[in-house]
Amino acid sequence: MFIVILTSLAFSQEERSVTYQKETQIDFEALDIEGELIKPQGLIIQERVRAQFNPLIPLRTDWNTEMSDSVKHIK
Repeated sequence: MFIVILTSLAFSQEERSVTYQKETQIDFEALDIEGELIKPQGLIIQERVRAQFNPLIPLRTDWNTEMSDSVKHIK
């Protein structure tokens, strides 16, 4: 019995072409929307972890030799 129902449903389906409208217009002016604004009750503060990068250029803190050489060039 179940097989007969399934086969009858399979043969009864016909291909139908469906057409849709190109544009749909919805008018919201006639609607009254009521509600209230709900704000969060607390603050959530999350500290961002700074990314640590390996420096490709080493930073120099000692420029004494270059400074003394530049003074010698000026004299």
